[in-house]
Amino acid sequence: VLDGGESVETAVAMAKARALETKMAFCHPYDDVDVVAGQGTLGLELIEDISDLSLVIVPLGGGGLLAGTALAIKQLRPEVKLVGVQISSCAPYIYGNAPSGAVPTLADGIAVKQPGDVTRPLIENWVDELVDVDEDGVADAMMILLERSKMYVEGGGAVGVSALLASRVKPAKKGKTCIVLSGGNVDIGLIPNLIRRHETKAGRRALLFARVSDRPGALAEFLTVVGKSGANIIEVSHVREGLNLHVRETGVQVVLEVRGRDHTSEIITIVKSAGFEISEMTS
Repeated sequence: VLDGGESVETAVAMAKARALETKMAFCHPYDDVDVVAGQGTLGLELIEDISDLSLVIVPLGGGGLLAGTALAIKQLRPEVKLVGVQISSCAPYIYGNAPSGAVPTLADGIAVKQPGDVTRPLIENWVDELVDVDEDGVADAMMILLERSKMYVEGGGAVGVSALLASRVKPAKKGKTCIVLSGGNVDIGLIPNLIRRHETKAGRRALLFARVSDRPGALAEFLTVVGKSGANIIEVSHVREGLNLHVRETGVQVVLEVRGRDHTSEIITIVKSAGFEISEMTS
């Protein structure tokens, strides 16, 4: 395995050059009739397994998976609706252009800047609708799949769920809606960040800042009050500079695991009633 290229396009260029040098065969990752035909077997499986299939939502990068799936389904069940989903930061099938440089996105697996010569006409002919989703929506979809379905799905594979959550696509009124989850290639170091973001957004994680007297025992008194409020203290940081603190004050930043937003409000009330100045921060 040779690792190289900051994008699909540069990796393809490197692979083509390597193929010429070594006289090896080059297989395009999506813009190839045989690749499209192979990925079209997904459509055949869906038709075989789901008799009342009405809507299929497929991630769209270079277009091989969507083109093949749409081509297979439309030949057998033309009434089934096909929707492709791109990431908004790199959606050339929808907007006609894409950023020239590297695209930092959770959905890097579908951040393809150039529609394929093979795939584009197939998608234009057989796909009913194209929509895009943003980064926040993809992050939410990844965490919902992990938390509720115990499925480890990469950003590019989770865009279909993101499209439903954001109402970019409506579920079928009759028959079944199928969302294709394609890929589990996730940087393991990204998961803690996604979890923290999701917990905060869901109200189960609170970031609070308090001013306490800069004297021995003051921090312990503050944390005792917080602990008795029913919160689980995850992290404590002492801050002494840059916050316009009085010379005899110190700042304390705490990260708490809480039951919800109402619990956070209750904690703030309890701490204030104990004589501490405290407020919620945005993470």
